[in-house]
Amino acid sequence: MAKGEIGFIGLGRMGFPMARNLAAAGWAVHVHDVSPDAAKRAGAASGITVHGTAHEVAARAGVLFSALPNDEIVLDTYLGAAGVLAGSRPGLVTCDCSTVTPETSQKISAAARERGVAHLDTPMLGSSPQAESGEVFFMVGGEREALATVQPMLDVIGRLTMYVGPSGAGNRIKLLHNALGAVNAVAVAESLALAARLGVDPQTYYEVVRQGGGMAYSTYFDRRAMRVVEGNFDATFTVELMHKDVSLAARMAGADLERMPILKETLAAYTAARAKWPGQDFSGVTHVVEERFGLSVSRGAR
Repeated sequence: MAKGEIGFIGLGRMGFPMARNLAAAGWAVHVHDVSPDAAKRAGAASGITVHGTAHEVAARAGVLFSALPNDEIVLDTYLGAAGVLAGSRPGLVTCDCSTVTPETSQKISAAARERGVAHLDTPMLGSSPQAESGEVFFMVGGEREALATVQPMLDVIGRLTMYVGPSGAGNRIKLLHNALGAVNAVAVAESLALAARLGVDPQTYYEVVRQGGGMAYSTYFDRRAMRVVEGNFDATFTVELMHKDVSLAARMAGADLERMPILKETLAAYTAARAKWPGQDFSGVTHVVEERFGLSVSRGAR
């Protein structure tokens, strides 16, 4: 199968390994990042060409991906004077893998449609290890017909793709998912803190939850509980990023947030964690609970 040209904008923890995997699969990949260091690193990879603006990348691509930090940057990247749509040609398909509000995707999708461009919101489940190994899960919102064009690329950089509905649907489900994951992180922290208070051996508790077949088990508990106990807060997904996602979920809830005390408490916990433990893994919210209990769950240093 002949390979075409792909654009990729945003070469951070997730974007760079995905762009590199696409290049390794045989596509010519054109990239842009505002960070000189990120651009230099990408430029050293085989099959990747670095450009100075999103406009230049879009002018060369048939399919374009982006993985960016927030709504403001995504909007500027797509709608700005040197942005994607300014350099686009009819037939381009764009896939924004960023975690942003549904309204942002819908605004870009409407503007893209006027230029003959199909814009998909394709937020991801997974963190940097999955980006490296090509095992990201993609939720796709937007024009279903456009998915066929990008499916071969998604098959390289991800393990599974699910079409979830019209523009913005992928964003909604991603925010619901991450908010639930954040709630789980706070709940596990409280449970571990209470276990410590009661003198329960954490390894024994971990094995009961993991192997017992009960309803307390979760992927988060499996992957993070003993890391927390060991004091390992090396980030694959940072406290700041989880705070952003919980904040967006709370914003999406609107007036219903008053009916969601658990989400409100989770947002408060991540707000505190972001202020005091930036850069740590999102399991660093455990420190907020430790302070409340006046004890340490972790054996290691913070």
